[in-house]
Amino acid sequence: MHFPRLPDWVVYAAVVLALLFAALGRGERADAPAAPPDVGEPLGDTVGPASPFDPNVVVDVPSQTGPATGTAFSIARSGVWLTARHVVEGCARAALVVGDGVGVATEVHIDPRGEAALLYTEGGSEPLPLALGEPLRRGQRAYHPGFPQGEPGEATSRLLGRETLLVRGRGARSEPVLVWAETGRTKGLEGTLGGLSGAPALDAQGRVVGVTIAESPRRGRIYTTAPEIVTATLAASGRRFAANAEGPSLTPQNYFYAADDLRRGLRVAQVVCLTD
Repeated sequence: MHFPRLPDWVVYAAVVLALLFAALGRGERADAPAAPPDVGEPLGDTVGPASPFDPNVVVDVPSQTGPATGTAFSIARSGVWLTARHVVEGCARAALVVGDGVGVATEVHIDPRGEAALLYTEGGSEPLPLALGEPLRRGQRAYHPGFPQGEPGEATSRLLGRETLLVRGRGARSEPVLVWAETGRTKGLEGTLGGLSGAPALDAQGRVVGVTIAESPRRGRIYTTAPEIVTATLAASGRRFAANAEGPSLTPQNYFYAADDLRRGLRVAQVVCLTD
């Protein structure tokens, strides 16, 4: 795979993005549920389909955006990547950073119905396997490898259930999301997980079950796209994506090392967005 060298703006203009949805910390339910049971206890019931009775979480999106960084991951060797919509929406130029001062330009495609977005490059990396049709159970783990605060890092979480994301302002819409309780992160990483937006949410078999889109630091929550939203985004692209059987096996003990391997192999990469 050949990545052409980009101008220095890819490196020097990159700024760390505090997640656009930091507003989740405002106007939320005060009776947030407790984290699921610790490892070793049985998983809970299967998470059902989206329902009008799911709790709402509201976010106000500003009309103007600034330079941003986030995370993306490969889903096709031909050069197709998934990321979070708010990382690349409004970009004049977007690129994947693949080395010091080296990047590759991307073509951005946004599905207006949801928070997932597709990036296209000339050539790609080994794709992560998709498991968007697999049942999800409360308490199951997810692993989020990416670039929090603009640096390599990762987090892990356990599934609480569904909520409905109500977006007001630019891109106004409602969509189902999954809400997870954060249970671990890179040692020494404190504060916001900004920059982790767009990272894959991987199950224990290393398969993608969603795209990381937001956090609520006050509540210790991570939000991801619902699988059906990503499925719809992929279907709208008109391409077919194979659902591979398994990726790297992930545990709370090894996900740090597995995340490093994913970044070294450019299966997970940093995204840079400039607005002018």
